[in-house]
Amino acid sequence: MELEIRHLRVICAVAESGSLTRAAKSLRLSQPGLTAQLRRIETMLGGALFERVPQGVRPTAFGELVLARARAVLPAVDDLVFGLRAPAQHRTLRIGTVNAPLLAGLVSWLDAAHPDARVTTVTRGASTRLVELVEAAQLELAVVGDCPGFELAARPGVVLRPVVIEPVFAMMAVGHPLAAKPEVTLGDLAAEDWIVPPPDDDRIREYWATVLRDAGLAMRVRHEVEGPVLVDLVLAGLGVSLCQATSRQSPGLAIRPIVGTPLWYRHLLAWHRDGPFAAGGAEVVENARRAHGEASRRNDAYPAWLARGADRPLEGNGP
Repeated sequence: MELEIRHLRVICAVAESGSLTRAAKSLRLSQPGLTAQLRRIETMLGGALFERVPQGVRPTAFGELVLARARAVLPAVDDLVFGLRAPAQHRTLRIGTVNAPLLAGLVSWLDAAHPDARVTTVTRGASTRLVELVEAAQLELAVVGDCPGFELAARPGVVLRPVVIEPVFAMMAVGHPLAAKPEVTLGDLAAEDWIVPPPDDDRIREYWATVLRDAGLAMRVRHEVEGPVLVDLVLAGLGVSLCQATSRQSPGLAIRPIVGTPLWYRHLLAWHRDGPFAAGGAEVVENARRAHGEASRRNDAYPAWLARGADRPLEGNGP
């Protein structure tokens, strides 16, 4: 394990809140998950960063030293990513995104709707970080996401607007026995090895595990990877995973609905209350929904699921 920027943010969040419970809530982590992560960071750095007190926790002497360095480094990192840009001839609309299928269509509309602006994009692995950047006016707009029961927390100055909620599907190699079924059950999936992304601040993996646990099942995690590597392992037949219903169909990949549609993912837009999208947010949301509708045809499974008129947990939020 190597020290990463996100670890510094965890240390600062714990120090600022003075409580593991409050820090876990702000980071959208479970308290046991945050405690385990903090222990790994302390093991990596070679010393205790916090000590327990009646009111919560406070930094140790070593922790104060690490905090001083972290608080010096983090603003410089943000400036490097967002602040040190060559002067532009046109105003810039900075768009942040997680793994959003609607991004390309939305950016195309923004280019056409704002010909006087230069639209740029950046990606981050967690929606929580993107919302923070919107709040800090380092992004004008962000495409983010969450799951039922694990919704993004409201932040001062940030408007969060739902775009669409879509089901979570299963994916496996076309040669996998489950690929022969038009739909799979959670029980089918629980009997297989899983390939999943590492836990992150969005708590999506925790949501998956919670839904299975409530059904009396568990994920048998064999590989913990993300991005193209995850898809490569699925294509190699080394396990199953979950994906957004709008995931792109790759050769050799089978995407299947889950019986009863027990898992959902919600796309949202975030912008600053005083930013350039404050007045025209409704139009942006409408065009994001249109872009999602276009993306819904990226595989065969989702259009078929939509044609059946399957129930959705949020009425009117379909593409």
